[in-house]
Amino acid sequence: MLSHATTVHIDLGERSYGIAIGAALLDDSASYAALPHASAALIVTNTTVAPLYAKRLRVALAGRYAQIHEVHLPDGEEHKTWQTLNLIFDALLTHGCDRKTVLYALGGGVIGDMTGFAAACYMRGVPFVQVPTTLLAQVDSSVGGKTAINHPLGKNMIGAFYQPRLVVCDLATLDTLPARELAAGLAEVIKYGPIADMALFAWLEQNMDALLARDRAALAHAVKRSCEIKAAVVGADEREAGLRAILNFGHTFGHAIEAGMGYGVWLHGEGVAAGMVMAAELSRRLGLVDAAFVERLTRLIERAGLPTRSPVLDAADNAGRYLELMRVDKKAEAGEIRFVLIDGPGQAVMRAAPDALVREVIDQCCAAA
Repeated sequence: MLSHATTVHIDLGERSYGIAIGAALLDDSASYAALPHASAALIVTNTTVAPLYAKRLRVALAGRYAQIHEVHLPDGEEHKTWQTLNLIFDALLTHGCDRKTVLYALGGGVIGDMTGFAAACYMRGVPFVQVPTTLLAQVDSSVGGKTAINHPLGKNMIGAFYQPRLVVCDLATLDTLPARELAAGLAEVIKYGPIADMALFAWLEQNMDALLARDRAALAHAVKRSCEIKAAVVGADEREAGLRAILNFGHTFGHAIEAGMGYGVWLHGEGVAAGMVMAAELSRRLGLVDAAFVERLTRLIERAGLPTRSPVLDAADNAGRYLELMRVDKKAEAGEIRFVLIDGPGQAVMRAAPDALVREVIDQCCAAA
């Protein structure tokens, strides 16, 4: 890998790959030197990212492929659908792409998820590379091989486990990230502390201002440590049979928020942020953590510029609506909702909770501030 990049490895046997982290990696042809040879590549990006980075990636790849194609998808979580996914297949088939064609996911989590899903399906599997341009994608969604699209009844319910050949995290792309998107990415960084690394949590408390100011060294540490934790978890449980589910801390509530509000109204990281507060409060009510821990987590989320109170999804029966949406969560079993809870700071556990208790948490966390 490049001498000016830090590399985190995911150990998955023959599906192992590296996550390169550094600046000016997207433009450097050496970033992609270890990839298999092919005659064609397809850059999948969106209408926001394409003007910023598509040409630069094409130039970096120019010596590798005889043909480089592009498809520009509409931007936003609300477009993470079958219809948009088909635009990728349309491009692949129109250009006569074969099973060695390499797909490049250039963008955030939506682009990464859809490109990976398309790669898993096209000709029953073609190689793809993640080139994440958002903090959320660099610290979470680009790593680990989860690919999916949304369904109106549930987020990420249609997809596949399919690993990329490489992840290239160019920290310079974060310079163009809107402040709201940067904050949304910090939610996924914060989650790693309560579930696995309270030293990282303490570091975030000390360095939140630097992260919000886009200090390159602070961002590099946050991305690297997040990827290390995720790589260890995914390496031990690639297909979420058990341990990997802890990475969904805050997501059961958060996905309900996204689906209930309408995809794209709240960013994924914003839903996760409010969801973490709810999950922490549920952990407290079950006697797993104390009120001081919940307050500490809430303060950090607030400092990141993220919501700590959840929206009302249904004026008539708000808690009922949350429960309805959470019963289609992927972690639910036979209709029983299973939550990622904090079993003491730095440790996570999966368990169910009585509906009545969950209702109390929802009522408290959705109340007027």
